[in-house]
Amino acid sequence: WVISVVAPMVVIVGLILLQRIHFISTDAVGLLRPILWMCLASLAFSLLAIVRVVRAINDPIKQLRGAQTRVSDGDLNTSVKIYDGSDLGLLQAGFNDMVADLRERQQLRNLFGRYVGEDVARKAIETGTELGGEERYVGVLFVDIVGSTRLAVNRPPREVVDLLNQFFRVVVAVVGRHGGFVNKFQGDAALAIFGAPLNLDDFAGKALAAAREMRQELYETLGDTDIGIGVSAGKAIAGHIGSEQRLEYTVIGDPVNEAARLTELAKDEPTRVLGSARAVFLSSTEEAKNWDIGEGVELRGRGIETLLARPHLSPYRR
Repeated sequence: WVISVVAPMVVIVGLILLQRIHFISTDAVGLLRPILWMCLASLAFSLLAIVRVVRAINDPIKQLRGAQTRVSDGDLNTSVKIYDGSDLGLLQAGFNDMVADLRERQQLRNLFGRYVGEDVARKAIETGTELGGEERYVGVLFVDIVGSTRLAVNRPPREVVDLLNQFFRVVVAVVGRHGGFVNKFQGDAALAIFGAPLNLDDFAGKALAAAREMRQELYETLGDTDIGIGVSAGKAIAGHIGSEQRLEYTVIGDPVNEAARLTELAKDEPTRVLGSARAVFLSSTEEAKNWDIGEGVELRGRGIETLLARPHLSPYRR
């Protein structure tokens, strides 16, 4: 502004004053040409300065807009260059701080999801984590390794850990493919839920199908390591239990207890899989065709008879 406006004005006024005091021997008409050239030069310089100023403001704004688009598309590794300490620079620094905060929150959410399950983590973030539960119809799958105590005695600790990781890797993958989530790892066992915290069509059928698929994949992965799988379905309470300082999402009810007891019996079954007739009755016709209803037994700790269901599978041992 000083160079393009003030300086030319000072020169023009100076020329006029010098002409008035006869320091310059020319008339007013003679001053017109240099003044005109001075005005044109000032105008050209002003336009150039305006273009540079607009570009200096527009380029960072375009950069911010592009970065904002990338962040909205899920790229949280985006950052913008901070040009200076002006208000625009403060805006750029604030944007970088905001993205860093979003990245940290996403990392915490991912970590949270790995511990409690993605569906549980998503629902907790969206609706909160109040203590209490709700009645839900769910499918429950319980799977356990046979003779884990003997394994721990006869094998090195690192080998046992590797075996458990292979076991849980298969369990989590199969359960996830059928729409459920692994609610608990219990030593050498796992509890999977179908139908909570999110609704799931054919929750019982998905649990039964997961049991059949899991049996085959565990057989191929674990080799001579034996397992037992139990499946049940019915009404249960699903929600957060604990205290305000520490809580967990869990499912409590008769289907959970029944699945655990069926797992104990399944370890002596040729197929290593047992389901409850109730789970088969609650499942789709397509899945029910893969199961045969058998005899009734009184499971430990229940006091009522449970009709057993066996899958159409070859024996676990070939």
